[in-house]
Amino acid sequence: MVKKILLTLSFVSSLFAADSSQFMNDQMKGFNSFKKSQEEGFKAYKKAQEKAFKDYKKEIGAIWKEPKLSSKKDWVSYSKDKKTRSDVDFENQYITVQTVAKSPKEAQANLQMALAKAVTIDTKTVQNTDPLQKRLAKIKKPDGMVSAKVNAQPILSTVVFKKPPTRKSVQRYVNKYISAKHIKVKNSKKVKYAKIYSVRIKLPKDTMIKRSKVYYDVVKANAKKQKLPMPLIFAIMHSESSFNPRARSYIPAFGLMQIVPKTAGRDTYKYLYKKDRLVSGSYLYNSNNNIKMGSAYLHILYYSYLRKIKNPDSRLYCTIAAYNTGSGNIAYAFTRKYNMNKAAPLINKLTPKQVYNKLMRSLRHDEPKKYLKKVSTRMAAYHKVYGS
Repeated sequence: MVKKILLTLSFVSSLFAADSSQFMNDQMKGFNSFKKSQEEGFKAYKKAQEKAFKDYKKEIGAIWKEPKLSSKKDWVSYSKDKKTRSDVDFENQYITVQTVAKSPKEAQANLQMALAKAVTIDTKTVQNTDPLQKRLAKIKKPDGMVSAKVNAQPILSTVVFKKPPTRKSVQRYVNKYISAKHIKVKNSKKVKYAKIYSVRIKLPKDTMIKRSKVYYDVVKANAKKQKLPMPLIFAIMHSESSFNPRARSYIPAFGLMQIVPKTAGRDTYKYLYKKDRLVSGSYLYNSNNNIKMGSAYLHILYYSYLRKIKNPDSRLYCTIAAYNTGSGNIAYAFTRKYNMNKAAPLINKLTPKQVYNKLMRSLRHDEPKKYLKKVSTRMAAYHKVYGS
């Protein structure tokens, strides 16, 4: 009897194991199918975005010989008819306003309006009114992509004005720079019987410090939460975007700390919220989200990917370079292999200065070398302003 029961149990058990195995296989197939669907959705979304950019640039090209769009260090904004634009070069600290017009009177009015808008508009209004952003907002997002509204932060008002601007103070500023003696004129090669009128205005020398102060509270909170020095976050922001809140690179990477949705964005969202999600451009144009994710990614680099580097200064140098080029390339600089487990013992035998010098000599490309030097120098500068 016992033998019969055992045989029966054995048979049931084998059936259960087979069912369980089948269930696991079905689950895995479902997961892989979902992941594939996500990937395909993101590719389609990215392709639609690229088409929107291409179409918009083509339309601009019908009016402008150089159809500029926003980049890492430049925020470029067009009027609805695309005949007037403002270009804020955060890195070199200039505002350039230009218009294609058929008379000096029309040009002066357009330039005045463009400059007034550039020095008073906030990030939320830019997102909601920019012609290109309105097009991008209509593109269907893939399932599982996280989006957010852009928060309202000043862009140039705190740089240009000592107090919140009034109509009179804005008018005084605009009249100071938009006058016949400042306006340069050249023939338009795209629009018949029209000329290009332009004015270039130098921003104050302390623009970077004033821009950084806008984000002080958010940086301080995230530095504390992620156990990072504040000057590091400020120096990364300065080097990535020159505090351009509308920064967008060709990769594309978005916002103040130039987060790439598919890589760092995905890693940091998973770290912060324990969910595998992609984030949208609008999510990253929200400065609070951007700084939170950039700080979290620095935490991942310093406390996870590079954790086996014992000296904190050596690890900091490696973290700075890794933010630009990836932790695998840090290992490669020391071992010619992309394995940090093998690189860490070699790094631990060196002083921080030797680690820095080795990175400057052996990183594969010039860009991360320049980046390491810039961020390290700027950290010292922001330490003087904000302390640790």
